[in-house]
Amino acid sequence: MTGQRDRWADLTGGQAGEEYARRFAQLAASGHDIHGEAAFCAALLKPAARILDAGCGTGRIAIRLAELGHHCTGVDVDPSMLAVARRDAPAQEWLLGDLARLDTLGLPQGFDLALAAGNVIPLLAPGTEPAVVRQLAAALRPGGLLVTGMGLDAAHLPLPEPPVTLTEFDHWCAQAGLTLRRRYATWNGDPYHHGCGYAVSVHARPAP
Repeated sequence: MTGQRDRWADLTGGQAGEEYARRFAQLAASGHDIHGEAAFCAALLKPAARILDAGCGTGRIAIRLAELGHHCTGVDVDPSMLAVARRDAPAQEWLLGDLARLDTLGLPQGFDLALAAGNVIPLLAPGTEPAVVRQLAAALRPGGLLVTGMGLDAAHLPLPEPPVTLTEFDHWCAQAGLTLRRRYATWNGDPYHHGCGYAVSVHARPAP
């Protein structure tokens, strides 16, 4: 651990797992599609891909991707979230760890896709964002993809103002050797335009 509290911990105190899971269960019960992120990622992948769900939370996305035939490893810093994931999918790999120190977890490299959904990047510990992007890039195989979703204004964040801009994020990705491939406004693939409150970005590690 870096010893610095992430913004998520400041918001929740690290006790949000059950509440978070109930919220999505209620959405599913009311007819909402809660698998948009998984469908988006699955469309980018070949069968039986290796996926790193960085900031996996309660495992909602990784569990769905595993149901679709992919091999998923989830990493999160919040034990309350991982407790739900381990209960719901005990056969999957769930690791407690700091994304800024992903290399200390003993993960094999060469993931086909690393996912940081659910405002993972804006909710990191302040100042650790470039290190996290470097760690995620390093975990990818050549040609692998980093897929991220993040709010860009207060309406799309659990924060009064956005701590990260797309310009900063793209700069960190470029420093880590990643190239922007596509950007959307939603997980449904709606076109992105300047001023959108949310961005789904697909960066790639160049192939040799």
